[in-house]
Amino acid sequence: MKDILKHEGFIGSLHFSAADDCFFGKIEGIDDLITFEGKDVDGLKNAFIEAVEDYKALCIHANKLMQKSYKGSFNIRIAPELHKKAVLKSLMLGISLNQLVQKAIEEEVKNQSVDTL
Repeated sequence: MKDILKHEGFIGSLHFSAADDCFFGKIEGIDDLITFEGKDVDGLKNAFIEAVEDYKALCIHANKLMQKSYKGSFNIRIAPELHKKAVLKSLMLGISLNQLVQKAIEEEVKNQSVDTL
C-alpha cells in the first residue's frame, strides 16, 4: 500500500525531501491544491489534519463541494498486447471493452470502502 494519511474521508499523499529534511504531502481527491508539511511523522500527521479541517471550513464558507466530482470516464494506457487480449476477451463475452474494464475495476474494489483503502 502506498504511504498515505486518512482523516474524515480525505486522503493525503506523503513524500520526503532529503534536501529540505522534511516530510510533505497534499490532499488528494479534491479540485484544489492543499499541501502540508512537517519535520517529523507526528508533525506531518498534525499538519495533515489541520489542512483537512481548514479546507473543510473553506469549502463550507465558500459553499463548494469538498470532494472532487468524477464524470465516469478516463483514459488509460496499457501495453498493446494487454489491450489486444482485453478486446478479444470482451468479444468472447459479448460485451464492450468498457464493460469488461468496468467489471474488472468493480472486482478490484469490491468490499472496500474509501475508509478502508
